[in-house]
Amino acid sequence: MLELRPDCERCGVDLPPDSAEARICSFECTFCAACVDGPLGGVCPKCGGDLQQRPTRAAHLIERFPASQDRKGPR
Repeated sequence: MLELRPDCERCGVDLPPDSAEARICSFECTFCAACVDGPLGGVCPKCGGDLQQRPTRAAHLIERFPASQDRKGPR
């Protein structure tokens, strides 16, 4: 199950579980669309994989399967 990480690992912008702006690689590294479309050029800086739009979790499942609270972005 996807962690649905709460922030961009590059700039730290919030990415709630229902965000259409979240992008992930196959290792779930998470970035915002602005970073992916801009400086990252669509490539994960950690693994070199491509970054795709992160799927959202249905609202009725968030309570049962909550998103991660572990922030990975700059502090």
